[in-house]
Amino acid sequence: MTILQARNLRKSFASTTALQDLNLDIQSGSFFGLLGPNGAGKSTFMSIVSGFLVQDSGKLTLEGQALVPSDIAQKKKIGLSPQHIALYKELSAESNLKLFGKIYGLSGKVLSQQIEYALEVAQLSDRRKSAVKEFSGGMKRRLNIATALMHKPKILLCDEPTVGVDPQSRNAIFDTLLDLKGEGMTVVYSTHYMEEAERLCDQIGIIDAGKILRTGTLDTLLQELPRTNIIRARAASLDESNQAGFRQFGEVEPDGSSLQLKTQADFKLSHFFRWTEEQGLDASDFQIARPSLEDLFLHLTGKDLRE
Repeated sequence: MTILQARNLRKSFASTTALQDLNLDIQSGSFFGLLGPNGAGKSTFMSIVSGFLVQDSGKLTLEGQALVPSDIAQKKKIGLSPQHIALYKELSAESNLKLFGKIYGLSGKVLSQQIEYALEVAQLSDRRKSAVKEFSGGMKRRLNIATALMHKPKILLCDEPTVGVDPQSRNAIFDTLLDLKGEGMTVVYSTHYMEEAERLCDQIGIIDAGKILRTGTLDTLLQELPRTNIIRARAASLDESNQAGFRQFGEVEPDGSSLQLKTQADFKLSHFFRWTEEQGLDASDFQIARPSLEDLFLHLTGKDLRE
């Protein structure tokens, strides 16, 4: 079932068009990744869904009903963890959660229960009385997500929630969001990190210049790439003559300390490994790699620098 749908969504700021006829369908209970470069329109989309911005034209529906920013009942179904930390630094973690809970209309026993739930989700129960200004970047990010969960929304919007955090906090955020998805919550996750989308998302939408270029599962998206074999070789394992022989099989380009070979679809790997045997090369120095989401992303959006 579709929980969130956008049709021909447009939004401009002065002479800048942030969203151009954006169309999107997000299924209930899915982990949907909105993948795009900086300035692609990810945050603008999130802000419109959460009611902080209003589209210039187009339609948004939530569970089949037109999404109206002033509809409080609808807003209670949506939680937003914004890209920029939205916490009161002088207040404790507990006080921040209490404040956000009251904004959502919680009180009494329900408010207390939700504070405990949010602190547990954020793994900050033992730091509940500490001021946010004392927290690390990762702790702030986790609390930022927890405030969006105080009212137990049906759909959680996470706008680049791992920016500037350490690997441990990053993994903790991943585990938290996957647990929420496992409990039936719909997660919409914007990022420009390919590995995050590959690891977390069961559906991915690639956005650039305010337009959705493609949507689908990782496997279906990768089928759009030209069918090639990719072989990576440790450059140090090939001498000058072997590097020349390596290039006979296709297009070769440097990739850090490796050489990357792209072959045609009708290329036979058996021919390549027969050559390695003839040259006395160790097969473990070569790695067969399938096309990645980054390959598709660059294929669709180009390699030109954006900023």
